[in-house]
Amino acid sequence: MIQLTRLNNASLALNSDLIKYVEQAPDTVITLLSGEKLVVRETTDQVIERVLEFRRAIMGTLTNFRRPANGDEVTASQPFSDASLSKAEAGRG
Repeated sequence: MIQLTRLNNASLALNSDLIKYVEQAPDTVITLLSGEKLVVRETTDQVIERVLEFRRAIMGTLTNFRRPANGDEVTASQPFSDASLSKAEAGRG
């Protein structure tokens, strides 16, 4: 999810996977896959950068997961170093 600001200064957390496209006209208009349109204060470049940062963070988290040699559990090194999942839990994610 990315944090954005509506024109009335209300904060908004948006699931970036739902974005169809972003346009500057002159306000930034985000069109969602559902057809709904959101107008935000951030520029198109800022929205794109927030989406990229979010996806980099997700990919970084995923690449930090490692499976022990015995295959019993999946653990994460960072940022969830205390977390461990059983095989059944790992299959749900």
